[in-house]
Amino acid sequence: MKTVLRTVVRVLFKPLLAPWVPLAVQRRGSWLASLLAKYPRGTESSKLDMSGVPALRLHTPAAAPDKAVLLLHGGAYVLGGPASHGSLAAQLGQAAGAEAYLPDYRLAPEHPYPAALDDALAAYRWLLQQYQPGQIVIAGDSAGGNLTLATAIAIRDSGLPQPAALVLLSPWLDLTHSGETIGTRAQRDPMLNAPWLDACARRHAGGVPLADPRISPLFADLKGLPPMMIHVGSEEILLSDAERLAQRAKAAGVDVSLHCFEGMWHDFQLHAGQLAEADASIAELGEFMQERMKSSG
Repeated sequence: MKTVLRTVVRVLFKPLLAPWVPLAVQRRGSWLASLLAKYPRGTESSKLDMSGVPALRLHTPAAAPDKAVLLLHGGAYVLGGPASHGSLAAQLGQAAGAEAYLPDYRLAPEHPYPAALDDALAAYRWLLQQYQPGQIVIAGDSAGGNLTLATAIAIRDSGLPQPAALVLLSPWLDLTHSGETIGTRAQRDPMLNAPWLDACARRHAGGVPLADPRISPLFADLKGLPPMMIHVGSEEILLSDAERLAQRAKAAGVDVSLHCFEGMWHDFQLHAGQLAEADASIAELGEFMQERMKSSG
């Protein structure tokens, strides 16, 4: 199954994620991710409004009513939403024993920075009206990992109560793409390519320099952030982003752990329920989230 899924990703997704493919085509094609998704048995979904941000709530039989996971989806800030990431939200919610929330934040280039961050903060403030902050985890994959870190920084700087923990899957944190693996993994990565990410970075940033910590939170002050767990694949061009985040967070005194999954590609957790490594990642993240919510409670 690992070989089959890797081939599907390389054959179907990598050609789609190219800078010369019209964004409208990429967005229509993003539903392909939902065709590969597997929801936990008994998942129930419902639409809701999180302070003006449309969202999806995903309930699994394992969910405790007093715990929440806020998933900020990936898609390079230009793609993605409930259709592509509903299954990942449900898988994380089930593993954490929590309700999962998936805000459909605004996308670039129609809505460049800070639209996505404003929507993520609005969703978090909505959750604070429903849950204790120590019973909330913010999670994000790829660009959602960028948004997770940026949201946590904004929460800290605004004086809002902080969540119990942060979970980052294959985070895209340095939009200048100065990491070593942007080059060394270029041929090995079955999904991503740097030219497409460069185009998406410019769309998201608008007129803000890509090295600005608001756009590339890897370069931000990380002191005082909640505990975080980072999962990444050994084959992806964003490996350096995860490694550097772990190093910088540790230097800032943040409780951080990094797990690099050998032979895995970008966002492989989207194959949870089909791929053993994805299931192992989700299980480990679930244990982390449960422990952090327990200790914060």
